[in-house]
Amino acid sequence: MDTTDTSGQLEEALERLHAAGPEREGWLSNHAPMVVEALAAHGHAGAAHRWVDQYRHKLEDFPDRLAPVTDDNWPSALGDPRRITDWTDHFSRTLADRPWRDVLAEWWPRLLPGMYGGATHVIIRVGHAVRALEAGETAPRRTELAHALGYWAARHQPVTGFAVLPGAPTARESLDAVPVIAKGHLGFLDRLAAVHRLPVWADDITDPDLARERLTELVRATTHRYATHAHGEPTMLVHAATAPNAVLRTLDSLPRDQWAPSLRAAWTASAAVTAMYAPDEPVAYRPTARLTAEEVMERALAHGDEHVIKLTDTALDVGDDLALAAAQRAIELSEPLVS
Repeated sequence: MDTTDTSGQLEEALERLHAAGPEREGWLSNHAPMVVEALAAHGHAGAAHRWVDQYRHKLEDFPDRLAPVTDDNWPSALGDPRRITDWTDHFSRTLADRPWRDVLAEWWPRLLPGMYGGATHVIIRVGHAVRALEAGETAPRRTELAHALGYWAARHQPVTGFAVLPGAPTARESLDAVPVIAKGHLGFLDRLAAVHRLPVWADDITDPDLARERLTELVRATTHRYATHAHGEPTMLVHAATAPNAVLRTLDSLPRDQWAPSLRAAWTASAAVTAMYAPDEPVAYRPTARLTAEEVMERALAHGDEHVIKLTDTALDVGDDLALAAAQRAIELSEPLVS
């Protein structure tokens, strides 16, 4: 895996994408910055521009500015999607003046409760931006973090008011204990509002290193679970794995005292997405061929769907056969990207 990408192709792709806003059609997320970072991280930076060419019909301009976000008035702008451009401006200014890790550490606890915004794409985009910066700090990568944090602040969406149910010792067992809501024809926010009960898991963890172990376990469990449960909703169930993996990727860039709260937020996000989209019963799944990680990534790239590529990215982080099978399941169940 090549996470350093000194070719400059990631920078070029990000600069091209930063002319577009983080959403389209009023709410749907722009996945392109996340995808091009994933491609670069796995040695496919050379395919980034070609992929963006296929995706560009889904790009829209930023909304108009309303009023500047400042260090004094930011609480009133938090969670206001009309302020996406204002928030992006704010983080662009802030990151121009301060080290990016300091800015991230200051804002992480403020934003963490609202990681469900944009159907969890807000935290996923931040995770990709942080991984890129850890691999090599450049101006386009800092700008990408500003765009990601601005999106998160504007779409900040907490989950509150659910009853706490007993959990289980493992992440896998606790995911199995999540009550599945009646689906109907509900959008993301309506489904999220219908989540009234969630089990707790690892809520007593305070040691940072143990929090990392449990978060790693959660990413593995959610990725594995996709192979047998993705038929519930192949696109949205991707986020049960990619959202906590975004948190896991960010831990080393954060103060250690933020790791345990990050684990708890990641669990709640995975459990909520599971409640919203999981099927009533799993199905047995075995891929038609046993592929290497490189072969799976090549197939995901050829398929092109943004969620397929991002789940494959997470599956390669997990790295075992069942995780690779989950990526193949995503390829089988998802519609290819059509330009």
